[in-house]
Amino acid sequence: MKSKPISRRTALRYLAAGTASSMIPRLVHAQSSSRPRALLGLDGHSMRGMKWKALQHIEYAATLKLDAVLMNGLQYFESLDASHLKRVKALADSNGIRLYIGVGSISKGSNTFKGAYGNPEATLIEGIRVATELGSKTVNIRIGNFPDRFTEGGIEARMAEVIETINAAKTRAQDAGIRFAFENHAGDTRSEEILAMIDTVGSDICGAMLDPGNAVWALEDPMQQLQKLGSHVLCMSVRDYMVWHSEEGATFQWTAIGEGLMDVPAYTRLLREKCPDVPIFIETISNSARPIPYLTSEFWEAYPKLRAADIKDFLALCRRGHPLELISPPAGSDAKKFDRKRQQNEFERSIRYLRNLS
Repeated sequence: MKSKPISRRTALRYLAAGTASSMIPRLVHAQSSSRPRALLGLDGHSMRGMKWKALQHIEYAATLKLDAVLMNGLQYFESLDASHLKRVKALADSNGIRLYIGVGSISKGSNTFKGAYGNPEATLIEGIRVATELGSKTVNIRIGNFPDRFTEGGIEARMAEVIETINAAKTRAQDAGIRFAFENHAGDTRSEEILAMIDTVGSDICGAMLDPGNAVWALEDPMQQLQKLGSHVLCMSVRDYMVWHSEEGATFQWTAIGEGLMDVPAYTRLLREKCPDVPIFIETISNSARPIPYLTSEFWEAYPKLRAADIKDFLALCRRGHPLELISPPAGSDAKKFDRKRQQNEFERSIRYLRNLS
């Protein structure tokens, strides 16, 4: 079943509902002494349409009284010179905001590795330097995306490349007091593979960068993902999700938090139990239906060892879900401006929802 664009009237109502969200008061909700306030943060990718750099992300996060900002790639910085990084850190410090960074792919065989900062080892070393300047205690790393599972040697070969790169930079990271956080990105890896990688390199140097939205892409129930990886989580980017059965298997869309299948109260309770000091970075992405064609034989070339029992929780999610409508800009409107406003509204709805849980 295909998702259909919604009407112009509905689209305008959607934007109007979020207009007041840009005026979210700079306050911290009262908390029970037995349940500390969850740390909330901005993942810069939520505001991708704005084309902001680091300073603008920090300024925006400060207006919402957030606790942290994640720049999950070095492209967010106008410059990697120490003088500019000090300016970024000073702005964050003055607003009580923690900074976290990532460097993207460090797998030389990944179709996503670009080499903009040198080879994978040089990229990771540069990430360590930038993290040190900014006071980030972690550097997020990853392989790439789902197509990497079809590359020569499969995902195991790409994991071996990441392990090799981590080991090459391990001493530098330890000297800097920094740990790596491996991200399940765009359906490239499942929880059991991440656990195997952490076990190989050591949890003293590497943990998990948790993305529940991407867990769905890899045929996992995000709640089960958190159960498996929670004690290893060093960073996380969270959004809600909807997934349903479709002709070739399943289709999913991401949503604002509180608007999908996630049992958000249960999920955040488990977060407090498993990794209470890690900020919940909101990375809202939506309005794009993505297929998971698990009823085709080609799909399973990516998962030669996966058993039916490994996806039963995912299939249960599919039974609960339903298709979502896609949102189109009103005829004659500025599509880019419409999408930027939609992204901001979606992010701020997610922040409000999480704060109202407290």
